[in-house]
Amino acid sequence: MIALLSLALASGCATGGNGDGSGITISVSDGNLSEIYPSQPPVTFTAVVSGTTNTAVTWSLSGTACTGNPNPCGTINATSGSYQAPATAPSPSLVTITATSQANNTATGTLIINVSLSAVVTPTTVTVGAGLQQQFTAVAVPDDAPQTFTWSLSGTACAGSPNPCGTINASTGVYQAPATVPSPAQVTITATSSVSQATAGTSKVTVAPSRLVPGPFAFRFSGYESGSPVAVAGSITVAGNGSMTGVEEVLPATGTPQSYTITSGSYSPISSNNNLGTLTLNLSGGAINQYTAVLTSAGIFRMIESDLTGRTASGVMQRSAPANFNASPSAQTFAFGFTGLDSTANRVGYVGILPMDGNGNIKNGMVDSNDNGTANSYSSVAGTYTMVGGVWTMSLTLGSQTLDFDFYVASGQTANATNPLTLYTISTDPVDATHPALSGSMVYQFPMTSGYNNAAFNGTSVSALTGTNANVSLTLGTTDGTSGGSGGSGGFTGGFDQNDNGMTILSVPSSPGFTYTYVASSGNIGRYIFQLLGNPTASPAVAPLPFVLYASGANRGFLLDQSSAAVMTGTMNPQPTVSGFIYAPSELPGTYAAATVGNSDPGLALTVDNLLLTSPGGVTYNVAGTQNPGSVPLTGSYTLTDTGVGTITLTAPSAATYAIYAIDATTVSNPADSSLPNFAVTDFMMIGTCAPQPCSGTPSSVIFAQQ
Repeated sequence: MIALLSLALASGCATGGNGDGSGITISVSDGNLSEIYPSQPPVTFTAVVSGTTNTAVTWSLSGTACTGNPNPCGTINATSGSYQAPATAPSPSLVTITATSQANNTATGTLIINVSLSAVVTPTTVTVGAGLQQQFTAVAVPDDAPQTFTWSLSGTACAGSPNPCGTINASTGVYQAPATVPSPAQVTITATSSVSQATAGTSKVTVAPSRLVPGPFAFRFSGYESGSPVAVAGSITVAGNGSMTGVEEVLPATGTPQSYTITSGSYSPISSNNNLGTLTLNLSGGAINQYTAVLTSAGIFRMIESDLTGRTASGVMQRSAPANFNASPSAQTFAFGFTGLDSTANRVGYVGILPMDGNGNIKNGMVDSNDNGTANSYSSVAGTYTMVGGVWTMSLTLGSQTLDFDFYVASGQTANATNPLTLYTISTDPVDATHPALSGSMVYQFPMTSGYNNAAFNGTSVSALTGTNANVSLTLGTTDGTSGGSGGSGGFTGGFDQNDNGMTILSVPSSPGFTYTYVASSGNIGRYIFQLLGNPTASPAVAPLPFVLYASGANRGFLLDQSSAAVMTGTMNPQPTVSGFIYAPSELPGTYAAATVGNSDPGLALTVDNLLLTSPGGVTYNVAGTQNPGSVPLTGSYTLTDTGVGTITLTAPSAATYAIYAIDATTVSNPADSSLPNFAVTDFMMIGTCAPQPCSGTPSSVIFAQQ
């Protein structure tokens, strides 16, 4: 499998007729090689001749660039069809291989091949703190080419000894940033392929005084404290000298929520790692919270609590964009997903949409809930919101029930569907018979020209779900967007992996997979019913569960199971599709960061992971990295299919298997041929699928983001 294809190659073998009515036809094959790299060992083409007993052919090649001595397109043996690619890719890179019948030289068969080599470096852009180290990786495409690179760096300020821009290990790709920020602070990292000096990939680096960029941040955590569930949300402002102030709200499973002032704080890298560190927060009253954090290239912190308070929590912290909330336009609608517990410690879930008018009022909202298997739906939900003491507060009326929340503006925009504005929300009511403990996220709902009908969902998505007792699942599904019309039931097909705390592990691949339905609710406001899970492979088939989904965008939203005590909740995220692009294992190499998320069982161990995915060539794909606490080495291998679904198989620290689902990819320039872009996977989700069964301690769904 390879990471880039052209329409010319996607059609496979080509066939040419003789053009004179002789009836001789010739088809040419290269053994299904989609791409050939410079200096590749000889490739022998074959021809199937019909319409004559003389099946001998004469081989030749042609193309726009195929003139000169030596031929820039390589050479082909006229008798055997053995083709030797040139040392450097021709420009343009397309070459036509022709087989001409010796019985009639007007009868020919042709095949267009692509002689190309390009390199993709990850991360493509990254900020590196002064004095810290960043691991870079590179992949040569096609990925059966030798995967050996020489690393170098360059930049306007990169002259002198020692180099003001830092150093990079020529063989490993480990970059050591200088102790002092150069001027200008931009550095280019280059990986040059051993196959061709003309093939190189680059990454843009900005050296900063600290990996922690000054400014406002919002955070959200959930987990357990002394065995009881707890949720945390708040905000932090980082000053130019790295000091921190802010507010932290703690929501216990029972009792009254607590609010603390963050009086000071700090962030310290661990072992000079640009992507791993310790966040310390000092609270009013003398409490100290400490987190082990991994950072993504986008500056997102994924963390687990690592202090001695008895709390085991995990979550996320990211830059805040407060000006984007109720800025322009003034009216903004948000889809949301909240989870928590009722006063008897049973799992509850809430999803819905809240139209905010920009003047502090919420009107005509909709909410669906599930409390331990008891479902409720609320229409015409009303409420208010305002800022009090620098914190946004919100009150919602659901029938006879009033729920109060605080929320914090996280990152995102209202003009970019791939990075929607997000709010972190937490209950402020004492937990009692009518007030559950809830926390979660609200995401800006992008307007649809025709409203949120069935046609608004037309594409592929990945849904991540978590329920009671570590019941986790990942679903890859494709909506047809049109089946049944805008008011009827659409088609939803795909496959999924599910792990019910290691006791039941179910894998339903996309082929044959499931064939379910989805339908938009009346009013086209963004409420849908999706069929998910079940077991279509059983005999008789186990029916799927109906999930309510409130959309925040096309193929995106919050999910809630309303029919079971498992109270499965989660999100649907679009899986990008680009013309000429298929997922392949060669798109995954890179460094990734993740912390356990969606924890629904106090017995699960929380981890912070740094993954290093590499390919040494020969379609081999390796996993390395460390797991914290303890800096435990990780080793193993991975696979990825063209649907973006694959596996990670670890051999250390112990044998374990995980299902991975790609949820994002980015376009990377292809210097060999700008018409054929490269792609790199930047985010994927993972759940444990360990065997043999039963197995325990499997993680909840985990999101890995590129560092």
